[in-house]
Amino acid sequence: MRILVVEDEKEIADFVVSGLRAQHFAVDWAETCQKGLLWAKVNPYDLAVLDIRLGDKESGLDLCRMIREKGKTFPILMLSVRSDAVTKIEALNIGADDYLTKPFFMAELVARIRALLRREKKLMGSRLALCDLEIDTLTHTALRAGKPIKLNRKEFALLEYLMRNPGTTLTRSMILEHVWDINADPFTNTVDVHIRFLRSKVDDGHRKKLLKTVHGYGYKIEE
Repeated sequence: MRILVVEDEKEIADFVVSGLRAQHFAVDWAETCQKGLLWAKVNPYDLAVLDIRLGDKESGLDLCRMIREKGKTFPILMLSVRSDAVTKIEALNIGADDYLTKPFFMAELVARIRALLRREKKLMGSRLALCDLEIDTLTHTALRAGKPIKLNRKEFALLEYLMRNPGTTLTRSMILEHVWDINADPFTNTVDVHIRFLRSKVDDGHRKKLLKTVHGYGYKIEE
């Protein structure tokens, strides 16, 4: 899952970005309102985290409003040192989905993000299952026929994206855009390489193969 973080204070941005990446999210960090709006328009984010105060003249509230005016519907979580009800109500009224006051614990930010993603995808809980394959997005564990599968961070993120879209053919560019961040090279074969490694861990030794190649298009997971 790919997240946009717009925060002008580098220390806070580093804290948020590193914490989210540790939870297997792909994260793009923009330090200005202008860059955040540009990236929100051109990249397929699953969620955005916006600081309300972005420099002296920029506002995360304005950015939230502009993102919604551009027709983007992904969940938006606002961050702010301000805890007054007026600011919270304004943020929610212009299109924000949640509001978290600084300082905060990373665990709470991650929990709120996962709650928004569940709401967006109409999913309940942290467990995703297909046939005899199960993953838990909270513990980052995977099982096939009850046996643990050892996955690295990117392999787990790739499997989660596939399992959130069962039966749907996902192109290489779609996978790259949702599982990798903005620094990914679109001209490499990194998606194919990771799919190959993932398939060897998920399907090898099992009669029923779940990871499918759709020649000329991309990949999908289905029974």
